[in-house]
Amino acid sequence: MSGDGEEEEDLSAFVALHGAALRASKVPARYWESLCRKLRGEVFDAGDYFGIMQVEEVDDEEEGDEEMEEEFKKKPNPGNEPCFKVIVTNENGLQASNPNSIFLIDHAWTYRVEHARQQLLHVPGLLPRMTNLMGIDFHGEIPDEGSVEQVLREMWKYNQTYQLSQGTAEEKVPVWYIMDEFGSRIQHSDQPSFATAPLFYMPQQIAYTVLWPLRDLETGDEVTRDYAYGEADRLIRKCVLLPWVPTEVLDVNCFTPEPSDERYQAILGENKEKLPIAINPPVYDKGKVFKVFTDVQQVLNNLTHPRFVFTDNEGEADILYNFSHFKDYRKLSEERPKVMLNQFPCENLLTVKDCLASIARRAGGPDGPRWLPRTFNLQTELPQFISYFQQRDRRGEDNHWICKPWNLARSLDTHITNSLNNIIRHRESSPKVVCKYIENPVLFHREDVGMVKFDIRYVVLLRSIKPLKLYIYDVFWLRFSNRAFSLDDLDDYEKHFTVMNYAPGVVLKQVHCEEFIPLFEKQYPEYPWTTVQANIFKAFAELFQVASAKPAPLGICDYPSSRAIYAVDLMLKWDTSRDGKRIMQPQILEVNFNPDCDRACKYHPTFFNDVFSTLFLDETDNCHVTCII
Repeated sequence: MSGDGEEEEDLSAFVALHGAALRASKVPARYWESLCRKLRGEVFDAGDYFGIMQVEEVDDEEEGDEEMEEEFKKKPNPGNEPCFKVIVTNENGLQASNPNSIFLIDHAWTYRVEHARQQLLHVPGLLPRMTNLMGIDFHGEIPDEGSVEQVLREMWKYNQTYQLSQGTAEEKVPVWYIMDEFGSRIQHSDQPSFATAPLFYMPQQIAYTVLWPLRDLETGDEVTRDYAYGEADRLIRKCVLLPWVPTEVLDVNCFTPEPSDERYQAILGENKEKLPIAINPPVYDKGKVFKVFTDVQQVLNNLTHPRFVFTDNEGEADILYNFSHFKDYRKLSEERPKVMLNQFPCENLLTVKDCLASIARRAGGPDGPRWLPRTFNLQTELPQFISYFQQRDRRGEDNHWICKPWNLARSLDTHITNSLNNIIRHRESSPKVVCKYIENPVLFHREDVGMVKFDIRYVVLLRSIKPLKLYIYDVFWLRFSNRAFSLDDLDDYEKHFTVMNYAPGVVLKQVHCEEFIPLFEKQYPEYPWTTVQANIFKAFAELFQVASAKPAPLGICDYPSSRAIYAVDLMLKWDTSRDGKRIMQPQILEVNFNPDCDRACKYHPTFFNDVFSTLFLDETDNCHVTCII
């Protein structure tokens, strides 16, 4: 009896740890006890039930069975020749009702995308195993760049992904894995015989894939799974399966209209934001000293203006300056309408990348405004993106794209690629947008390196929506790549990215804007900085105009007690004006909520005094700000 009791105890502990994941993956509860036992004992018994079979391709010369050929077309083999499939070899077949009919699949390679190349080059045995698994010719022991490049392209037909739900932002970046030879040889079917799901086994801190049957199978039946599991829409399935079943979707119109009003309403609901009631703009006594409640250390350390004092009591504060997002504007507007705060309801329309692209479409034609790279939401605009990609491909146009999560900063989980398969598969990891990569950026000459990419950060102060009052801090910040730019080595972070201040052991090149302007004008004498900056400010003005053109939740909410500070990151690209002139076109990359102002405070000690004076006192004299609207 004690053995049974122990097993029950083990099972309940296992379910407490993994039950939520098993339910989310729809693993039937009848298999849980067996799964627990197999995980604990590391039992890999799939070999007792299944075998891998090599399939001879039907030769065109032979009078082959047409039906068989059709079947091959329906079940593409991921990767190159030869073709394999997995079949049931157990003489008794397999019963879905048998509680032991669940199997563990080991993972041959687990990695994060940015580390893939280095691991293939340096982890002993990894490259030979991957080339063998993917049917790529590889001879010899020493990894060569050509074979590595082939694996990096082919791996998107084999990759699976999961994400840890806890930990730092870095730890939550999606993990990709390739199943072992058995798991990787299971073919696709629209009517699959099995289901699979990744499971992170907590006691060992190891991820496995679990495999279970969806119906009873006889000896010789094929083991298949649905590579587009969970997708019901026929067009979306066709798009998701494109890495294995190449097809064209050129007939899909690649125009992406602005989302419906209902979509904006849904975003408001997902954010759990409650909109404020209408209030009158607050009026304060001239000379009033404002009590500030804040958890932002840079404000506590640097705000020294005599008309602001700090308080630890949120209830007596005149200004709430919060680091995290405020949600219940309704309650605040009803109970304390005169309390000002450092954010606007619905400002996520600016600060979340897919929303930014949506509202920007109000400013310009089918490709959006010229100041925003062409952007697609991979969750909702996948067919339009594939159509656009394939059309560019046909015309021989550049097809480098950058895949970004909707709401992560610091270039985390951001990838540059010209592989359509890569982009399609990235959709499975976390919600992403894909933006046209700037293939012809304006570069800056670094004496130590050569011509490098750079981006520019402006601090933007939004004083009010109605009327729209927007200021730019007069100092801007520059970030540089560490290697000369060229459109290759797309996974070379120091060549293609400019955010160096979070990467350990990486050089951070700093140039103050006052030093930068003469250097820039020396390199580009036909492009005075005042003209370039005027175009940048024009783009900012257009962005904020369209962001506030519609009432909340379709636009930023006109809440009279709101103020905000944003950081807008941009690059310059070479473009051609309508009259044929070569111009530097600003490209807005993202708008950041509550930006890190460490450098601003370090080099400009009055920074937060200027910001608070502009936003909360309406006093801009000697504040180093320029009003652009």
